[in-house]
Amino acid sequence: MLALIKKEINSFFASPIGYLVIGVFLVLNGLFLWVFSGNFNIFDNGFADLAPFFELAPWVFIFLIPAITMRAFSEEKRMGTLELLLTKPISLQNIVLGKYFGALLLILLALLPTLLYVFTISDLGNPPGNWDLGSTIGSYIGLLFLAMAYTAIGVFSSTLSENQIVAFIIAVLLCFIMYYAFDGISTAINALDVSFLGMQTHFNSVARGVLDTRDIVYFLSVSGFFLVLTFLNLKKK
Repeated sequence: MLALIKKEINSFFASPIGYLVIGVFLVLNGLFLWVFSGNFNIFDNGFADLAPFFELAPWVFIFLIPAITMRAFSEEKRMGTLELLLTKPISLQNIVLGKYFGALLLILLALLPTLLYVFTISDLGNPPGNWDLGSTIGSYIGLLFLAMAYTAIGVFSSTLSENQIVAFIIAVLLCFIMYYAFDGISTAINALDVSFLGMQTHFNSVARGVLDTRDIVYFLSVSGFFLVLTFLNLKKK
């Protein structure tokens, strides 16, 4: 499985697409947080706080992560190399997990440079160093859980079509539904509270800096559910 993870990372960075996806993620966040005026601009808010970044990042992830995962199995199927991969001395479970962890590691690499924002916020505080450590750590943990769930959805979507664009669109749609749709339904229909089924509620809970077992179980369950669907779909085909 480690060899497959290494292969995924090498193939991702072997083309300009890998650098482009990570670059777009960092540039978009940087522009909205530090350049463009609006609700996400930290200077406009007047607080040395990374809350705008953690509000923006889940929405950027909805497009970034499917862009990374869309080729996981779609490309293998299109090029006819999936059958060759299945002949290797590695189980189908390990193939799925190798693709999953390879993509997840790439997402973490894209997230790593954003830690510079923490040092920037620390220097901007009055006095310097005056920032909410617990909330920031909790929000990063929330992004990690969110990335785990989005990646599982993206890998599953890549098994549904040989066309990477189709896989990308399906993944974006599923991620949007899982993140926002349930909260939207609860807002539109006051008598029907299904927000606990959506990722946004659980992400906001973790971002407060308090790790609740229910939130952890939720994200692990969503990730596991879509990974099982990935395995079953590949096994059926």
